[in-house]
Amino acid sequence: MNKTKKRKIDIAVISDVHLGTYGCRATQLNNYLKTINPAILILNGDIIDIWQFNKRYFPKPHLKVIKQLMSFITSGTKVYYVTGNHDETLRKFKGFKLGSFEIVNKVVLNLDGKKAWFFHGDVFDVTMQHSKWLAKLGGIGYDMLIMINTAVNWVNEKLGYGRLSFSKKIKNSVKSAVKFINNFETTASDIAIEKGYDYVVCGHIHQPEIREIFNENGKTLYLNSGDWVENLTALEYNNKKWSLYEYEKDNTAKSLYHNYEVNDYELIGTEGNNSEIFEELLAEFDINKPFK
Repeated sequence: MNKTKKRKIDIAVISDVHLGTYGCRATQLNNYLKTINPAILILNGDIIDIWQFNKRYFPKPHLKVIKQLMSFITSGTKVYYVTGNHDETLRKFKGFKLGSFEIVNKVVLNLDGKKAWFFHGDVFDVTMQHSKWLAKLGGIGYDMLIMINTAVNWVNEKLGYGRLSFSKKIKNSVKSAVKFINNFETTASDIAIEKGYDYVVCGHIHQPEIREIFNENGKTLYLNSGDWVENLTALEYNNKKWSLYEYEKDNTAKSLYHNYEVNDYELIGTEGNNSEIFEELLAEFDINKPFK
């Protein structure tokens, strides 16, 4: 069988994979990873979903994603694991390095003379600071919605209809959801402009975007890598330019699709009180009050 020719890119950014949950589209992500050869790979939070981790559910495609990420590390790709809220337990290991792999809360890179600021984005989420139980409940509800959505799409595909995304429809139609997304983007951009960053790169809200944002103090390019649950998107930086990768438009990656047999792997989950770690995260970002 012919090997897939890999695209060389300077930076690839993926986030919100949620390995270990029913909604994770691990096979599609693995197909994408097989087609790229990045000099730097930034895993921008919520890669492993420790909040909803169930040791009875970790199928073969999910494990293959981890193996593919390990292959990047062993081949010399610089891999930053930026912690998110669903994998916040890893914040205990901030600063850990192993070869070309590093666990961090944020990354600042100089890209062709411009400063880029990478972080997950939950630090701006008021529910993460004061109502974590509500955020976790919302995560469970979101996962259930994705499960129902997956079943409906399976039926639709059998009948020859297109795919639907319930969560997208909800986010695009509920005013409070739209307002939250707009506030998130504005807050991230305002701070980036204040700190002199040309690019601010986030995840967290599952809303892929590349948009230049202005305020009275200047401008920045706001980027969001989206997710691998419903949007199947990533960010790529190459030849001094950012682009939004969309799996559904990538016929090369889609042609690699394999219907893997689902085998469960028993892994150990971790539970604990992470409120102190989150307070340290706020201090690291120099944030002393909640955002509205």
